[in-house]
Amino acid sequence: MPHKKPNTPLGKFLVWRAKHISKPRFVLILSVLLGFFSGLVAVFIKNTTHYIQGLLTSEFFKDYYNPYYFVFPFIGILITLLLKKYLIRHKVRDGISSTLYTISRRSGIILPHRMYGSVITSIFTVGFGGSVGLEGPAVSTGAALGSNLGKAMHLNYKTRILLISCASAGAIAAMFNAPIAAIIFTIEIFSLDLVFSSLIPLLLASVSGAVTSLLLLGNDYLFEFKHIAQLEISDVPFYILLGVLCALASVYFTRIHFWLNEKLSKIKGAFGSLAFGSLALGVLIFIIPPLYGEGYDTINHLLNGSATDIVSGSFLYEYLESHWIVLALVSGLVLLKVFAASFTISAGGVGGYFAPTLFMGAGLGFVFSALFSYSPYFDLPTNNFTLVGMAGMMAGILHSPLTAIFMIAEITGGYQLFVPLMLVSAISFLVTKRFNEHSIYTEKLAKRGDLLTHNKDQVILTLLKLDKVLECNFTTIKGEMNMGELVKVVSTCTRNIFPVVNEKNELKGILTLDDFRHLMFDQTLYENTFVYELMSPPPATIERSDTMETVMKKFQDCGAWNLPVVDNGHYLGFVSKSKLFSVYRRKLIEFS
Repeated sequence: MPHKKPNTPLGKFLVWRAKHISKPRFVLILSVLLGFFSGLVAVFIKNTTHYIQGLLTSEFFKDYYNPYYFVFPFIGILITLLLKKYLIRHKVRDGISSTLYTISRRSGIILPHRMYGSVITSIFTVGFGGSVGLEGPAVSTGAALGSNLGKAMHLNYKTRILLISCASAGAIAAMFNAPIAAIIFTIEIFSLDLVFSSLIPLLLASVSGAVTSLLLLGNDYLFEFKHIAQLEISDVPFYILLGVLCALASVYFTRIHFWLNEKLSKIKGAFGSLAFGSLALGVLIFIIPPLYGEGYDTINHLLNGSATDIVSGSFLYEYLESHWIVLALVSGLVLLKVFAASFTISAGGVGGYFAPTLFMGAGLGFVFSALFSYSPYFDLPTNNFTLVGMAGMMAGILHSPLTAIFMIAEITGGYQLFVPLMLVSAISFLVTKRFNEHSIYTEKLAKRGDLLTHNKDQVILTLLKLDKVLECNFTTIKGEMNMGELVKVVSTCTRNIFPVVNEKNELKGILTLDDFRHLMFDQTLYENTFVYELMSPPPATIERSDTMETVMKKFQDCGAWNLPVVDNGHYLGFVSKSKLFSVYRRKLIEFS
């Protein structure tokens, strides 16, 4: 029967594409388009948020600004919740973590609402004072664009993941004007295998996103500073110590964040979470205004030696009479930023962890260097340590040391900082890894077994699903059956394993053909020999909720060739090594 010709414009285009454009070349074209559109998203979300912040900090509110700190976060998060409920009508989750889950458990298929949900909600969350970043929502939106474009173009799983990575790289490149760091980010965070076929699309997408940002915003660095001092050998021990401090601060941030989320999640009702979270955030911002929004202005104040300007408009400004009070205030910022970010998220706001991470790192590096610089025996370059502190926190909290190195070097133009950036990032990452095995993005995913890593065996096991290897064509028997009845059942079966179940379909044991082969031809045993006398317990059972890594370990430990699968004791079927190996190999070929 001849195939029908496609009638839709998309169908006709796909047929034309298959005839005239090879798949590798088509992927290159899509990567450029995704970089462009992700760049537009990044520029839009950044400019719109800053426009809202500019309105709220304008002359109209200037005389009453401090009291409004209580109100602004509440209004912003309330608008966010209303948009989720009445416009988006879906949950809007943390951008990068949910994207990682989609890659591992949903075959890279991201729901269409993610193409706009994170953008419009994060704008109001951060614009009205939410103490989180815009990078996560930008990446989430870009990833959704890549996924849905790949699905529309009928591309396979591996290509969809590549397009998701391309769009994410384009968003990061546009946000920070850092195309190299954007590529490394996708490789480190998404565990993307770096092969030539994936490198070129990533390069094109990243450049496309960066160029889009340059065309619309101009050639401007995110952070401004006077100068970067040359590396002195005498400063190396202090960079080592800063790396350790960044690691400890990273552990502090991650653990406090998850602890707060666990406690605040017990608040019942969306309004209760909104009221408590936004009120707590408003109090923090009222006392320390730099906790408002992303905090990049504060970082620039620290880099330019104008630390007292970070609390202009606050009642604390008149108390800043000495350097020690300034250092105490900046130290408070470092400690309280995680509380402000967690209150924002728990109240229902939408945002990411990039900005809070850079904020804490800048504050920590500034305080560390300033403490020693006030001594007549040391003169540490505050700018250098402020910048390197940001890299140290990224390496620790996000578990992305290479991204941290190139990100700070690119967004500051401070390539002469490579040596201290490498030193601090490596130390921070290694020390943090001793306490927190996973990053803030992957902690929950790892606990649920939903995390992809650079370990290919682990990746394939994560991608495999138990239902795909479950075999259900085994004949069940009852323990009360006698040998005669058993022989009749065996004569019509093609399997040599028989699960023994009761009336409730609960697994009681298994019986193999070898267990009673020597008795089958002795008809004197047919009436008085029963299945429950012949059956034996399985060497191990697989629970339906088990991860594939657990399944493989059970096979390895017991040495069996087939294992039964149960759900709360109820028999479901068997998993065999041969079927498991076949599916594993097919998935490995598909992934590679």
